[in-house]
Amino acid sequence: MAHQDPIADMLTRLRNGVTARSRYVDMPLSQQKHNVLKVLEQQGFIEHILVDEEHKKMRVFLKYAGSREPIMQGLKRISKPSLRKYINKDEIPKISGGLGVAIVSTSQGVVDGETARQKGIGGELLCYIW
Repeated sequence: MAHQDPIADMLTRLRNGVTARSRYVDMPLSQQKHNVLKVLEQQGFIEHILVDEEHKKMRVFLKYAGSREPIMQGLKRISKPSLRKYINKDEIPKISGGLGVAIVSTSQGVVDGETARQKGIGGELLCYIW
């Protein structure tokens, strides 16, 4: 089955994995999803990503606190294929008082909101993670 919105599919897989307290989730490989996951890894929301180029799959290891409480509390897709949301550097929101991350697809790649703000660039607001 072809997915119309691969980013929303990835976020749903992550949300379902965290809800079920899974150690990892598997998903199809795409460059944009991999870039978003690298930002989540840098921000400390996931442990690491294994990429299987041969089978075109990714395995994402989820991160939990000491008592098996998930680090990732919520995810929200903002820009959708039917309604794109573009923002400039001044409109990049702070999520949960700075504890969350806004992920922005810019001309310089997929970055978190704080990095985009520091570089002075805007772009497509993909999602919020907190």
